[in-house]
Amino acid sequence: MKSLLTYFFLFLSVAVTSQNISVIKITDLEKRINNDSDTTYIVNFWATWCAPCVKELPDFDSITKVYGNEKVKVLMISMDFKEDLESKVLPFYKRKQIRSEVYLLDEVNGNYFIPKVSEKWTGAIPATLILNNKNQYREFFEKKLTFSFLTEEIKKIKKP
Repeated sequence: MKSLLTYFFLFLSVAVTSQNISVIKITDLEKRINNDSDTTYIVNFWATWCAPCVKELPDFDSITKVYGNEKVKVLMISMDFKEDLESKVLPFYKRKQIRSEVYLLDEVNGNYFIPKVSEKWTGAIPATLILNNKNQYREFFEKKLTFSFLTEEIKKIKKP
């Protein structure tokens, strides 16, 4: 019986820690990225059902790998429905072995949250916000991006 309980709690702890996707509101994202730090944030809005989004995911993950020891943070913001977290987003996340930070945005009113990201955003995905508050750099792109494009943007930010 003791070993069965040990196995149960071990399984439960693995199941809980393997779920690395937090559900957030736009205000949570704003608190995370709107600060005085010199961190560069690359905030990508995507969904499991969006083919161009899925195609660019490895490029964002490569940025996480290459710039992991620098002040560059890739935040992958899933636009999937909250009720699809367990059935679609988590399995997708595990299957694709995504290393970047992943969040699910729990917002339904596009008129409220879209302009908070960018006035340029029509609501289409993939979409990416790149910002560094200390350097006063903020650019928004409503298209599929590549690793080379992202590295060029990072270089622009780093220039004195």
